[in-house]
Order: sequence, then C-alpha cells, then structure tokens
Amino acid sequence: MIASNIFRWIGSLFTDLLFLPFNALRTGDFNWWSANLINWVFMGILLVLFAYWMGQSRKFLKEGTEDKA
Repeated sequence: MIASNIFRWIGSLFTDLLFLPFNALRTGDFNWWSANLINWVFMGILLVLFAYWMGQSRKFLKEGTEDKA
C-alpha cells in the first residue's frame, strides 16, 4: 500500500506540477523563440558541460594519465 501511494505521489508531482510550464506552452499563443526557450537553455547547459569535459580530457592527456589501468 505504501509503494502504491509513493508512485501515485510521483505521478501527481509530474502531471500536476512539473508539466505545468509545458502545458502552458502547448496551449498558449507563443512565437517560435519563446516556445523553444527551454530547448535553448538545455543546449547551452550541454555546451558548457561538453566544454568542461573536453578541458578535463585535454588536462589528463597532457599529464599522461589518460587510459591507464
């Protein structure tokens, strides 16, 4: 019974709270840029994380510690 309530709470959290901005975008009259703003934010975050990852990879390659088991 407790597990069932937990899964119902998780379902309610997503459908009633976390998807509200997406429902507003779906039903509202927005232009292309404002409707895709969340996608651009995620792309920016991914670009920053990729640059950090490549910087760390370059650092380990210069140190010679990459691919050592």
